Amino acid sequence: MQIPFFQRLQGLAGPTVNKIVSTVNGSEKASAERVIQQVLTGLPELLGAAVVLVESGQALASYTTSREFNLGKTMGYNAEVVRQQRLALAALQPDADNQLEEILITLQSQLHLLRLLPDGQRFLYVAVDCRDTNLGIAREVMRACEE
Repeated sequence: MQIPFFQRLQGLAGPTVNKIVSTVNGSEKASAERVIQQVLTGLPELLGAAVVLVESGQALASYTTSREFNLGKTMGYNAEVVRQQRLALAALQPDADNQLEEILITLQSQLHLLRLLPDGQRFLYVAVDCRDTNLGIAREVMRACEE
């Protein structure tokens, strides 16, 4: 049974963990949730994942395994990274065949990948622990989600 009071109370404790959370409805919701589910199938040990709008930084759907790993706080910054990288590439004037596909951020114990989805309006964000997943596997799972 879903009781609104208890749902709000849980929200005060931090982000929902081990559950896909959507912020939109309709076909966007179904599409974003399907992408997250595909990522979870390929990377069950991930730290977090989200489908995010590039322009606004709004997460359409997200999943995290820890309350300390709050994706909502970082999605706007990650969207800004994508927008700035697009501007930097435009300044270089690459040919039309070379478009931004992926951004990798490496930390001492984590990998954070931002991969543009085919529509170019959204990106898939995935964070994994380096001890649990290697870069090649994470990239391949993310590529498979585009199809």
